[in-house]
Amino acid sequence: MKEPHVEALIELFNQLFKDSLNTILVKGEDEPIYLPADADHPHHRVIFAHGFYASALHEIAHWCVAGARRRELVDFGYWYKPDGRSADEQAEFERVEVRPQAFEWLMSCAAGKRFHFSADNLSAELGASDQFQQNVLTTVHQLLDTGLPERLGKLVHALCLQSGRGPLQKAEFQL
Repeated sequence: MKEPHVEALIELFNQLFKDSLNTILVKGEDEPIYLPADADHPHHRVIFAHGFYASALHEIAHWCVAGARRRELVDFGYWYKPDGRSADEQAEFERVEVRPQAFEWLMSCAAGKRFHFSADNLSAELGASDQFQQNVLTTVHQLLDTGLPERLGKLVHALCLQSGRGPLQKAEFQL
């Protein structure tokens, strides 16, 4: 299997979605963000952090989850509370992150990359809870059983081809 590079991911994403959904993947310098098209930028932009492949996949996952209305809003209109969340805030974070992290896991595997669950709360020294990990795994298995949503399916298929691997198998996804 070929080692994936972020430039190849950018090219692949833009080939798939620049014309069809007016969306491009952009390597950013700082925090990731999604910005809809505006007077200065003709394309919607999925901007990922510091050129990291995993950050790109995570931001793409959020884009794949977002419906058409949310894709017209900065950062899809989602709330975000940085490091230092309370236990209740962390539980809410994990609730809303199940589907994006399931999408990210599928894309990571398709690209031949290792997936890491993210609790995104380093200062609290909290890792992803066991229940969260189980919920993500259950969602991955359900998606593989029922079929991937269109944007995710196109990207997963293209990543499998790009990385030189076969189709994803449910048995690959275990805790």
